[in-house]
Amino acid sequence: MTGNSFSVSGYGPERAGWTRIFARDSLARRLDWPILLAALALSMIGAVLVFSATRNRTEINQGDQYYFLLRHLMNTGIGFCLMIGTVWLGHRTLRTAVPILYGASVFLILLVLTPLGSTVNGAHSWIVLGGGFSLQPSEFVKITIILGMAMLLSARVDAGDKKYPDPRTVLQALGLAAVPILVVLLMPDLGSVMVMVIIILGVLLASGASNRWVFGLISAGALGAIAVWQLHILDDYQINRFAAFANPDLDPAGVGYNTNQARIAIGSGGLTGSGLFHGSQTTGQFVPEQQTDFVFTVAGEELGFVGAGLIILLLGVVLWRACRIARETTELYGTIVAAGIVAWFAFQAFENIGMTLGIMPVTGLPLPFVSYGGTSMFAVWVAVGLLQSIRVQRPMSA
Repeated sequence: MTGNSFSVSGYGPERAGWTRIFARDSLARRLDWPILLAALALSMIGAVLVFSATRNRTEINQGDQYYFLLRHLMNTGIGFCLMIGTVWLGHRTLRTAVPILYGASVFLILLVLTPLGSTVNGAHSWIVLGGGFSLQPSEFVKITIILGMAMLLSARVDAGDKKYPDPRTVLQALGLAAVPILVVLLMPDLGSVMVMVIIILGVLLASGASNRWVFGLISAGALGAIAVWQLHILDDYQINRFAAFANPDLDPAGVGYNTNQARIAIGSGGLTGSGLFHGSQTTGQFVPEQQTDFVFTVAGEELGFVGAGLIILLLGVVLWRACRIARETTELYGTIVAAGIVAWFAFQAFENIGMTLGIMPVTGLPLPFVSYGGTSMFAVWVAVGLLQSIRVQRPMSA
């Protein structure tokens, strides 16, 4: 072997080609296959669960039982292509495009506050594109916050000028994140704000910034939550959700209905479930928004503890490999990006599953890779592309 060329004695052109593809320094060998296969498995399981939840719901599937299934598969396909595009561009190239990406994401969430914005399930956080398609810009804001903060916090460290981010840099990074968060809070989309705050905590911890910033941010978050409550920024439906979480027996036919029905569905599944397409709660359409926010209830009821546990296991594989990527990269920028994605996926998955079990308040966050939703699917696959890019571009000795 000389340079990047390979000479394979005794093999025909086809074997030589395959040898090049799977050579030690090839793209295929550098990809993190466990995280890729786990994400694909979650999306395919999600397709089955979405189909089960929507095939009989003629009021939303436009008379076509395959309507949501086909769109979920299409969203997964588009997301996969976005992942490939992200790997091709590379996280380092996207680092130089952060100002453009940040400006575009802020512009889109500001559009939501104009007459172009639309309200879905109480949250005014959507832009309707027509033809049954809609866009939730706050999903892309999660990515731009991660990339933007990583760019600022790692710039002088990766250049060798500093060992850790200085206070001025940390303030700049927090200011960058604060702008879109305040806009999203005005929608109000409290669930997305919660995810963004967790992302910021993960990013700060990974950056090596002083723990005083982390404790300060937690304190500021607590004070901000009190201020939001006192200033009545939250809508009535959001206040009712927190009230139902604090007291599960409060209005079980009203504000507590979703959570109660979700717990009944999961509890009835037992060890192996009632069988795919045979869940009484799912077939009877007792659980609202079951293809999106409460898709985990389909797994719990029809696939039981085994099926629900498989989803959690696959999510665990994604998080484990992402943590490994964050640990093995030799540049702070890559570490911060990977850590931000870990914080995002971990909290959002915990919140989604937790709200179906009644241990977390209902916030309307989708289950990564599994729930139906185009924008959320695109965003999580772009995040997988960023993780793959960090792994692919690291030195092989790492």
